Amino acid sequence: MPTVITPPLAIAPPDETGRLGVHYLKRFWSTQLAGPQDSSRGSDWVAGNTLLCGLRVGLRETYDYLFQNRPSFEEFESWILAKNGGSLEAGLVERLNACLSEAGIPGQPADAKAALVLTTADLAFWDRYGYVVLHDAVPPENCRAAAQAIYEFLAAQPDRPETWYRGPQGHSIWIPLLHHPALWANRDSPRIHRAFAQLWGREDLWGSVDQAGFNPPETPGWKFPGPNLHWDVSLAQPIPFGTQGILYLADTAANQGAFTCVPGFHRRIESWLESLPEGADPRQEDLSALAVPIAGRAGDLVIWHQALPHGSSPNSGALPRLAQYINRRPSYWEYNDVWR
Repeated sequence: MPTVITPPLAIAPPDETGRLGVHYLKRFWSTQLAGPQDSSRGSDWVAGNTLLCGLRVGLRETYDYLFQNRPSFEEFESWILAKNGGSLEAGLVERLNACLSEAGIPGQPADAKAALVLTTADLAFWDRYGYVVLHDAVPPENCRAAAQAIYEFLAAQPDRPETWYRGPQGHSIWIPLLHHPALWANRDSPRIHRAFAQLWGREDLWGSVDQAGFNPPETPGWKFPGPNLHWDVSLAQPIPFGTQGILYLADTAANQGAFTCVPGFHRRIESWLESLPEGADPRQEDLSALAVPIAGRAGDLVIWHQALPHGSSPNSGALPRLAQYINRRPSYWEYNDVWR
């Protein structure tokens, strides 16, 4: 029986669309399914991230769907619609297409007339230490609703510690809960948008669709699984400006599995890398002695510079740490596609 050779998938041009009319969507689909050799270009990576944020789907869930199902483009568009309740919100396609065009590359400067949520002191703290805490980023009722959504997803109860360790996520503090309305209410917070707009100096920001977090107290049978201090960005120099964020959904003490970072490291990471012995892997260096846990109240959003080593920490308190990962980026941002 003759062997059937499937021709390689052609990479679609950026402006080729399907029934949704979204520029770059077919290019993203074809680039991913064509093979890894075609999906490593920095410009495609940035545009793909903006595309998925604009379409309100998560990066990992999208890759999982594409690589596990290898759908047709029409099936991929149907999946996007299903994730958005059957339709895309009015004006989204037009806004997204404009941002992904050549005209959208310069971006939209932050609104100079908008109320400022980060003070001059906050911004000075950010510049020096590489992180800042936005208090009351969302109302208390938002925190309670999101926390309840996490407990329900885990089939756990706040007052029954024995239920905290048997959730579907396994031995992990990351909770694969993305599309609950309570989580969307927090991602869409105008106050959170304004904080990121101040830091980026841009108004054309798109929110990431990230997971929730549940870090219970350690027990003899359940030890903290990490992540310990790490970076989520290439350490090739120079590291471009970028943000990450975590929203506390309940009061979190320093010993309660709090977010941890090395303050100010963004200002000296270049010299630190240069000081390492030849051949040393910077990701294997132990910086734990410099790490500081950042306590917070329910509704506090910690935003940090992506050049900071950061992670979670073991929980020696009495209650779980409940959190939601939230980030916003402009349509175009600097990206180093050389991984170190």
